[in-house]
Amino acid sequence: MKVAVLAGGTSTEREVSLITGAGIYRALKEKGHKAVLIDVYLGLETDANKLDDIYDIDKDWAEGINAIKEESPDLDEIKKLRKDDKKCFFGPNVLEICKRADVVFMALHGANGEDGKIQATFELLGIPYTGTDHLSSAICMNKMISKDIMRANDIPTPAGYSMRIGDPIKEIGYPAVVKVNNGGSSVGTYIVNDRAEFESALKAAAKYDEYVVVEQFVKGREFTCGLIEGKALPIVEIMPKEGGYDYKNKYQSGKTLEVCPAEISEEKTKEIQAVAEKVFRVLRLKAYARIDFMMDAEENIYCLEANTLPGMTPVSLFPQEAAAIGMSYGDLCEKLIEVSLK
Repeated sequence: MKVAVLAGGTSTEREVSLITGAGIYRALKEKGHKAVLIDVYLGLETDANKLDDIYDIDKDWAEGINAIKEESPDLDEIKKLRKDDKKCFFGPNVLEICKRADVVFMALHGANGEDGKIQATFELLGIPYTGTDHLSSAICMNKMISKDIMRANDIPTPAGYSMRIGDPIKEIGYPAVVKVNNGGSSVGTYIVNDRAEFESALKAAAKYDEYVVVEQFVKGREFTCGLIEGKALPIVEIMPKEGGYDYKNKYQSGKTLEVCPAEISEEKTKEIQAVAEKVFRVLRLKAYARIDFMMDAEENIYCLEANTLPGMTPVSLFPQEAAAIGMSYGDLCEKLIEVSLK
């Protein structure tokens, strides 16, 4: 099978995406597929006449992609690397390479990758791709909309509201969580303990989005539950060794302890899995996803958000859940292609 693995882009999760893409690319090559790894924004500058042979080139497309830095990338510097029309999100030859593939494996994360825009483009062009469709991608990326849908369907989620930065602040008590409306990997997420910290968080969030979601802080244990075709996988408990589960702790090896299956009662396991499956249904998800949760001291659970393109880096949670049911990384990649092509 010819597979274009699409990664990179211009979101704050760019480096995470590249590591995800490199892992998927290498796994598919080991499985005997003809795969290429393409940065959706930087593309590939080459003669258009050579594109017909792109999947037969003897080249390591993931060369040099090995680690995630502690801080999110400088996107302005990335954009300076483009030599052609920077107003077009797709880099040179990206769409032509994708058209020649049997399927595009979406290894993108965050804005302009996980928010439905590329999915809609591919649907219009008739390009098969992995993951859920454009509508559910857009719904899940927009925390304001997805939270409204969850609350309307009686899914437990932290109390809160959404606001445009610059509008009057409504107090909900402290500590509280302020997070950008369209974001991921904990970039643009702040825990605030008073009014001054709240105002400071809004200023910091403004460089990522004009809207934020404000929620009550839930102190307790953090869990995540992946799903394939709407069926829950084993649950992972996430325990940062120091601080919270932020960008640094998520992607730097050894910073977080992850236990899968989570060491909780069978009753709580089934409860979290059932809620995850309900979230999958009400948000109109397809193929696969990962749902994040908190559980407080009284063992009440709260759904935080849905991830439509879960990370597939060496330390990512989704592959760990698949491994818990005996599915190797390579087998998981092929499975995600299989369920997506349905």
